[in-house]
Formats: sequence, structure tokens, C-alpha cells
Amino acid sequence: MTLREALEFGRNYLEKHKINDNQLDAWYLLEYVIKQNRSYFFLHEKEELSDSQEKRYRDYIETRGKHIPLQYITKEQEFMGLTFMVNEDVLIPRQDTEILVEEAQKRLKKDGAVLDLCTGSGCIIISLKYGNNTIHAYASDVSPKAIQVAQENAKRNHADVTLIESNLFQGINRKFDMIVSNPPYIPTKVIEGLMQEVQEHEPMLALDGMDDGLYFYQRISKEAMQYLNPGGFLCFEIGHDQAEAVTLLMKENNFQNVTIIKDLAGLDRVIIGET
Repeated sequence: MTLREALEFGRNYLEKHKINDNQLDAWYLLEYVIKQNRSYFFLHEKEELSDSQEKRYRDYIETRGKHIPLQYITKEQEFMGLTFMVNEDVLIPRQDTEILVEEAQKRLKKDGAVLDLCTGSGCIIISLKYGNNTIHAYASDVSPKAIQVAQENAKRNHADVTLIESNLFQGINRKFDMIVSNPPYIPTKVIEGLMQEVQEHEPMLALDGMDDGLYFYQRISKEAMQYLNPGGFLCFEIGHDQAEAVTLLMKENNFQNVTIIKDLAGLDRVIIGET
């Protein structure tokens, strides 16, 4: 099988199995197998795959055809220009979450202490530490398996982050200048309507925001003030229709200057309040 034939096989197989981005995913998996970029492909499209490469590619394509996310096959996802290991123990980092990191970076002070709640893969806190090495970086998650993934990602990206297995603030015993969080925020009843890749493969623990999707915003907003220094910030990623409700929760818990930031699609994506 040549590179061109492999790509056509992959695209056709994924299209038949109703994978939306079949052409793109077929290419990414081929690139992953041959360890070459697109320019190489166009110059060598008649080159034969080795037997082991062909077997791996077919296996990966068949796995993707079962609607297993691409990132769980390649075991990696890029975020803020860094590469993160991912598996089914953590949510796959999304580009929308980069808005949270960018807005947090604008407010970070030198030598500030930052806590990332519900850290998952660690992509938020590791990106913050990578962008400002002077900060004191902490992150927590209730899942021990997620903590293991975050530890690996901190090591890969040479980020000094203190990781704590904790149910929100339960294991936290100090104050911070900033708390950031992308908590589970999808209402339970909505999850069954998500695309198959998400509802069947990404961790429910990282998705389920309980009945109205606001459970974790309520808890964090209520408790965060006692863990923040004067002049500190609480920064959330939110669902596109949650800005009004989360703003009210933050104001009820005495956060000031609550600001809503939109994503590139013009949807409400981040809320930041000050102590």
C-alpha cells in the first residue's frame, strides 16, 4: 500500500463509519504512523508503507471508526503551543480553553501563587507556568488517575507544579493570588445528546455538572474567597449559556468587577471576578 492508497483507504473507511472529519483524521493518523509532514507526503505519495506501518495504520483507522477520539489514539493533544499526553482518564484539551489561559496570564503577577481546580491533564496550570516561570503553581483533581496524567505532562513540559489529589478545596491549606478552573459544567440531561466520541469515551467525572450544570460553580464561588489573597482573581471557563447564572453566583459571594470574556466565535467563554 502506497502513502496515497493508505490515505484514500483511511478516508473512505472513516467516511463509511460516519466520522465527520474523515479526511483530516485519516491524514493525521497517517502522519502519526510515518512520522513525516504533509510536504513529505506530496513528494513521496507513491512510496510503499512497510508491513508494520500498514498494519498500524489500519488498526488506528479501525479504532477511529469506532468513534474513539483521535487524541486517545495518538495519546497527545496540542494546547497553547505545548504537547500534552491524554488518555481516557482526562478531558481532551480544547482550543476554547486557551481563552481562559490567555486572560489569566494578563492578570498574573510575578511570584504570584496560582491554583488550578479540576486540573485534568494539567494543560491550564502547566501553560500558565510555562508562560510565567516565576509563579508558584498548584493544581488539584479528585481523580488520582488524572493527577498521574498531569504529573507526566508537567514532567514533559518541564513545569514545576505541585499536584494535589483533592475534592476541590478539601486538601488545600494555603492562599493564592489566583484560582482558575474549567470545572464540569454540562447538565446531566444534556450529556446523552453529545457526540458519540464525547459521551462514550471522555471521562464523565470531567463532564457532568449535575442537574443544571452549575454545581461546581456554586461550590467554588462559595468557598474560593477564603483561599484568595486580597486583590486576587477567580477565573472560570463557562458554557456559552451560563454567563448570567455564574455572574450572579460570583456576585452573591462578594466577588467584584465580574467580567465576561467571549471566545473567537463570539460566545461567552470566561468569567473573572476579583476579591
